Amino acid sequence: MIDLRFLRENPEAVRASQRARGEDPALVDALLEADAARRAAVATADTLRAEHKAMGKVIGKASKEERPSLLAAATDMSAKVKEAEVAQNAADADLDAAHRAISNVVQEGAPAGGEDDYIVLETVGTPPEFDFEPKDHLELGESLGLIDMERGAKVSGSRFYFLTGAGALLQLGLLQLAAQKAVANGFTMMIPPVLVRPEIMAGTGFLGQHSAEVYHLADDDLYLVGTSEVPLAGYHAEEILDLSAGPKRYAGWSSCFRREAGSYGKDTRGIIRVHQFDKVEMFVYTTPEQADAEHQRLLAWEREMLAAIDVPYRVIDVAAGDLGSSAARKFDCEAWVPTQQTYRELTSTSNCTTFQARRLSIRYRDENGKPQVAATLNGTLATTRWIVAILENHQQADGSVRVPAALVPFVGTDVLKP
Repeated sequence: MIDLRFLRENPEAVRASQRARGEDPALVDALLEADAARRAAVATADTLRAEHKAMGKVIGKASKEERPSLLAAATDMSAKVKEAEVAQNAADADLDAAHRAISNVVQEGAPAGGEDDYIVLETVGTPPEFDFEPKDHLELGESLGLIDMERGAKVSGSRFYFLTGAGALLQLGLLQLAAQKAVANGFTMMIPPVLVRPEIMAGTGFLGQHSAEVYHLADDDLYLVGTSEVPLAGYHAEEILDLSAGPKRYAGWSSCFRREAGSYGKDTRGIIRVHQFDKVEMFVYTTPEQADAEHQRLLAWEREMLAAIDVPYRVIDVAAGDLGSSAARKFDCEAWVPTQQTYRELTSTSNCTTFQARRLSIRYRDENGKPQVAATLNGTLATTRWIVAILENHQQADGSVRVPAALVPFVGTDVLKP
């Protein structure tokens, strides 16, 4: 949730953020009204409670003759207090609903617009030029015995797959390399639960605009996570952190699950857009003042991983309408996919400022010992989709694929042959 004090002092900035996202600026006015109504309800209930308490003291000192009328008045006042508390509870609920309807305030400098309005910040490497007709990742994966979509569909349905043989080793190698780099950069490795409670899923912002993407186990009222960002965000829920020594950094290794609702007919071939994949995700708790610098560090660590697999890529500044409700700023790294003649997302890093921490009640103590709302950030360090870029960019005329040097120790060979 956004900072209500910021909203009261800068309502037009929040309206501008909503417009940049392509969302309704009128929600800002609805939140301001709910905030004012809630504060009025609290004031009324507090006043009545104080009056009721004062009446109790008067009754205690009253004469026998005065007591009956005072008791009757106190009974009436008690009823008014209960009514005021009901009104306050309703105002609290209205405020919470209005508050959760507003996405995070977009950071100054982020481009406005939708999915296609990103800005390219840098292009790294040169797309390969082949003197043969390149194969796509699925054709390569099948011919090399790395990917089995047919049996994945037989066992689980469309958009499921088996990674087999060296394909499994390639993914494990990617994730292990990511884990090693994370630990070397001060992250604590975590293998988190992949089923979380509703309040944790909602707290990270995934039950709003993205709710159609999430698998829900109704009998248990638990959600399968689409990223380990979710359990890692919930790890310190309702806590006050010690950030005096710097940011708390975690790297979560988990399977991830996404329904891919609304993407029918899009990327149905191969493993670009699937229902289950594995990922190593960086997650950071820090102070709001340090968040921007930490965001740049996360991007730099992602770029180190991309350099290790030696694929051409570009860095984009994601437009406001494509940020997701929790992010104030997001940078994606997109790798070149030769058979599609375009760049496709491999990593994403988001600065969520205090949005998630406010929902999950995650705070830290400032230099004066006063609790303040923390900032959270996340970023992808490796995921299954990276196999697409590796296979297509490193393929050779004979149908073989060179294994990036950093992954050779995990895969056990420097060339994957048919």
